[in-house]
Amino acid sequence: MSAFKVVHTQADDWAHAAKVCADGLARGAGDFNLGFIYATDPLADDLPSILTYLRQKSGIEHWVGSIGMGICAISQEGGGEYFDQPALAVMAMALPADSFQILPPLENDIGELPKKALTWIKDKAAYFGVVHGDPSNSLVPELIEELANATTGFLVGGLSSSAASGPFYQVAERVIKDGLSGVMFAPGLDVVTALSQGCIPISESHLISDCIDNIIIGLDGRPALDVFIEDIGEELAEDLGQVAGLVHAALPIEGSDTGDYLVRALVGIDPDRGWLAIGEQVQSGGRLLFVRRDPVSAETDLRNRLEHLKGRLDKPPGAALYYSCVGRGPSMFGAGERELEIIMDIFGNVPLVGFFGNGEISHNRLYGYTGVLTLIS
Repeated sequence: MSAFKVVHTQADDWAHAAKVCADGLARGAGDFNLGFIYATDPLADDLPSILTYLRQKSGIEHWVGSIGMGICAISQEGGGEYFDQPALAVMAMALPADSFQILPPLENDIGELPKKALTWIKDKAAYFGVVHGDPSNSLVPELIEELANATTGFLVGGLSSSAASGPFYQVAERVIKDGLSGVMFAPGLDVVTALSQGCIPISESHLISDCIDNIIIGLDGRPALDVFIEDIGEELAEDLGQVAGLVHAALPIEGSDTGDYLVRALVGIDPDRGWLAIGEQVQSGGRLLFVRRDPVSAETDLRNRLEHLKGRLDKPPGAALYYSCVGRGPSMFGAGERELEIIMDIFGNVPLVGFFGNGEISHNRLYGYTGVLTLIS
């Protein structure tokens, strides 16, 4: 019996979706003791009923998950991305007893974790976790960093999303909202992860020589706009209005051994002063580069990252989790299921669940417009 089982379906109502998933888990069922659940936002109000039904029918007591504008899954029968329709995806895991700890929601700081959970994390030296957050809570980025630092662990996951701007429900044993929740794992679960920024650098990094808040005045001691125009080339520079959504600023992460960076949108160009404004506060002395994001760049980056990830494996993965941005999926790649197609092309029909969120979590940071794949064995 496999230690992982995935079932996913589209349905007209929650009861049908829950029954399909429960029946699928029952076929060949073993000692499953942890479930992941991802549901599209049309099923948000029915999530408590879905969770109750799955718990009763599957016998799986412990559940974590989230609502999303879109969800994704791969099973033996194939893969699927679901948007704008009621859909449900579940993964059941059979893990050693006491090898995981559900994290109840943190709304303000790490001190809200129950003593039992903190003791378990310390005693087990928990090093990996999957977390879900509420995008309406402005403290979530800090909570992610605090949790990663407190556990000396590596986190993956995403922020809930909804076309109706809420409710941003999560699952952590029960249906909740607000804050950050999830599950931590004890050593013994082998995981490798990859973060795809979905873009390609078009310049070397530059020194931010002058700035105010999020406004970049100078790069390398020159007017910022002059440097920007040189980097993007004559064709794009002829009409700066066309660069919106195509060219972005990227801030290298200090100490990263993988060349990682935070991508932020260009939110303003002042041709008279030669200034640029980006969606992030910056400081003089920092560094910045420009990147291009389009479907071809995003697909190339994802494939390259996953091929590199495959090279790190010494055996085929048993399961996978994938967290992508609502700005990717159909919004970037159009009709079809391009991200899952690339994953299946490289790793086959690895059991996978995930969702498209309002932000993606990798290590100790919150990203945007990225794809985060975790392989489990």
